[in-house]
Amino acid sequence: MDSPSFHELKKQASFFLKEKIKTARLALTDVTPVELLTEEATDEDSWPPDTRTMGLISRSAFEVDDYWRIVDILHKRLWKFDKENWRGSYKALVILEHLLTHGPQRVSEEFQCDKEVIKEMGLFQHVDEKRFNWGLRVREKSDRILKLLDEDQSFLKQERSRARKLTSGIKGFGSFTDRSVEKRLMESRSLICFKSNYDEDHEDEDKNLDYPNHPFQVDEHQDTTRFMT
Repeated sequence: MDSPSFHELKKQASFFLKEKIKTARLALTDVTPVELLTEEATDEDSWPPDTRTMGLISRSAFEVDDYWRIVDILHKRLWKFDKENWRGSYKALVILEHLLTHGPQRVSEEFQCDKEVIKEMGLFQHVDEKRFNWGLRVREKSDRILKLLDEDQSFLKQERSRARKLTSGIKGFGSFTDRSVEKRLMESRSLICFKSNYDEDHEDEDKNLDYPNHPFQVDEHQDTTRFMT
């Protein structure tokens, strides 16, 4: 039987290999750090994306290039949903919910085409070995996102407003010093440094929901149906 130390060694070797692959992709392809982060946040392991990761992804979605990379990954994860490989799709729902309430308003329109598969995910049933009802958890998340994607957008506007009020009350809410930090992170060629720098420089979560004069940002009270060409 394998010893615990051998299992730990295999885990470390696997992590080392993954990091080498990430570094190679950053150096040799046009992949961006946030693209890798989104892939990692929606993989099939058992760990859900944390708040800092979702905050960084939602902020990066205001940049046009990263927006398309992020939504493409989420589309693919949602459409790969099945009873055997469901964790990545569920984690995509978690990130999508955060994008809908904290990211560009364009996200709601973008994911209208995924409503059927999200509705199908609500039928999922699974109880793990610890008797945790993952089927119920997926169904609750599916129902909430379908409400956020409703065409009249009243619930979406309410939740975006609520999120804005919550974050605007954070002590120390500043002007926009985080943008220089994010620019520095986005230019990083190492995902490890990229994530660690973000954790150090962002002690408060989701301080800036709206980016003024951004092509993805419009007044929610305006009758605007297209945010991008």
